[in-house]
Amino acid sequence: MTGSHRSPLHLGIHIDGAGRHPAAWRAAGAQPERLFSADYYVEVAQLAERGLLDFVALEDSFKLDSNETDHVRGKLDALLTMARIAPKTSSIGLVATVTTTHTEPFHVSKNIATLDFVSYGRAGWSVDVSSSEAEASHFGRRQVASSADLYDESAEAIEVVRQLWDSWEDDAVIRDVATGRYIDRSRLHYTNFEGRHFSVRGPSITPRSPQGQSLVFFEAVNEHALAAAILGADVIVVDVDSVEAAGAIRVRIDDGLRAAGRDAAPVSVLAVVDVLLDDTDAAAVATRRHLDSMATPLPAVLDFVGTAAGLVDLLATWAAAGVVDGFVFRPAVLPGTLERIVADVVPVLQARGLFRTAYEGGTLRERFGLQRPANRYAGVTS
Repeated sequence: MTGSHRSPLHLGIHIDGAGRHPAAWRAAGAQPERLFSADYYVEVAQLAERGLLDFVALEDSFKLDSNETDHVRGKLDALLTMARIAPKTSSIGLVATVTTTHTEPFHVSKNIATLDFVSYGRAGWSVDVSSSEAEASHFGRRQVASSADLYDESAEAIEVVRQLWDSWEDDAVIRDVATGRYIDRSRLHYTNFEGRHFSVRGPSITPRSPQGQSLVFFEAVNEHALAAAILGADVIVVDVDSVEAAGAIRVRIDDGLRAAGRDAAPVSVLAVVDVLLDDTDAAAVATRRHLDSMATPLPAVLDFVGTAAGLVDLLATWAAAGVVDGFVFRPAVLPGTLERIVADVVPVLQARGLFRTAYEGGTLRERFGLQRPANRYAGVTS
């Protein structure tokens, strides 16, 4: 699906810790003493909302970020932090990472649905897997599986969660005071899912949430992840370093969606961009060298170091090619990089007609141009 991009671009940002760079906590303007304060993440999310970004994202896993003592170690639970952010924001999407390994789909379904209720329809689920022995050792129930098995399991988990999200029809809660019936039992449904990895009867304990189906995000970090994303994701995040590479993977995604029978519903493709901004290119490079002198940077496929104007030109070039629907920023340093995005990048994108000037639609689904889906069980006798 290449060609001229239809504005606006979708823009999201990771708000993890002090920033993407391992030395970010030592940078000027960083707030390392607040990294385990929920209010820190509230303030960063509010800043992103002032910039009209589509969503903020928080990573999560069952392992420490690093074994190095000079790196930030530890993190708050992503879902619980997003639940804190929700009532302090009004429009921005809240995308929390939840692994499908060592985690039951039933728990995932009710947790994401609860976040959707708390945020009035702004919840998103970023799917991930746990692939290390260290993570498996926390639970002691299973050994580490192959990448193929882990992502096969993740695709199955998405399907289970989606069925559980639909296990209550929209009008199942009737609150009929006269007859004393709070729910219409005929509108609750057993999922009776039987798969290779899961056996789940249902229904959920949580009613169908404001979005009906919260948006499912999936980062295509390898071939197995891409296959799983094509089967179940609403938003596929890709790591590519050029317009040509983005176009090639977009063709593969479009072909895969057609093969899976999913081409009728739009699936957005977003590219990851690691970002470090400064007043001049030379200043940005100097800042990056200073950070690198304190800690080895994490690998990045698309790593932008420069000015806000240069970043706008990059985004505009990719948008003109029509190979992606938007971008997910991983800021080198927080909140500094985000402040520059909001103050210097967003206004120029708006002036070029590439980004919104106001939020439209109340839910995250609506922001991505998706209708609230019909319930698969509606009218089915349970």
